[in-house]
This record gives sequence, structure tokens and C-alpha cells, in this order.
Amino acid sequence: MRLRGSWRAAQARRKGKALRDYFNLMRKEIGLLNIICIIVALAFVGMAVVSVISSGDFLTTDNLFIITVSLLMALVFAINPLLYLKSEGRLPIPGRKKSIAAPAGGGEWGQIRSQPAPPLLDAKGRAVPPDVRAMVNQFGSQKEAQKAQ
Repeated sequence: MRLRGSWRAAQARRKGKALRDYFNLMRKEIGLLNIICIIVALAFVGMAVVSVISSGDFLTTDNLFIITVSLLMALVFAINPLLYLKSEGRLPIPGRKKSIAAPAGGGEWGQIRSQPAPPLLDAKGRAVPPDVRAMVNQFGSQKEAQKAQ
């Protein structure tokens, strides 16, 4: 019986190690693909710049088409690394404020509480349903508004 438990523990350790190895491999693969995408995007931007510099007349239909296609292909290859950086939280977006984390006790996102509200109880000490709690809060705010007038 002891032998069986140690076998299961060894099998779980092997699975855990295999899972860690798999995620490390995936992380390396994603990094390599992102680097390749960035290199290709920079090559397309370079192609557009060379087209602008080497052409005598900038406003020809052919030249504008080559520049537009090159920049569009650069955007297509650059979007994946940019979205990956954004999902990892490494890409700061200018002009955007950071979101406020949710309170630990639940509630709505961005709601700031100094201390958790005590539970609302009925006459027998039971918790009041959420719809009743909402009505009590609504009536309480109406009474405060009447007192202020």
C-alpha cells in the first residue's frame, strides 16, 4: 500500500515537471515568433522607406501603391507582438489610466470601500436578499435627499 502511494507521488512529480517544461517551451516559441514578426515588420517599413528615397517622383500611382502595401504588411506583422505585450501588461498605452483592482470582498469593479459594509439582517437575524437590500438603499438615499432640502 505504501508503494502505491509513492508511485502516485512520483507520477504527479513527473507530470508537474513535464507541464513546466511544456510551458517553458511555449514561452520560448512565442518569443521566437514575436521576434520574427518584428523583423519582418521592420523589413516592410524599410522597403517603404527605400521606395520613397529611391523614387524620383513621390506621387506616382505605383509608388503610392508600393508604400501603402508595404506599410499595411508591416502593420499586419507588428500587430501580434503588440497585442502579446499588451496582454502581458508590458506595453504602456499613452493617455490611458490604469484600472483600479476589484475590492477583495467582492462588489463592482473600481468600487472603493474603506471598510466592508455590515450585512443587512432582518428581524430574525437572517441575511436580507439583494433585491430588498437595493430597495432599502434606495429609500435611504431618498430620505437623505429630503433632509438636505
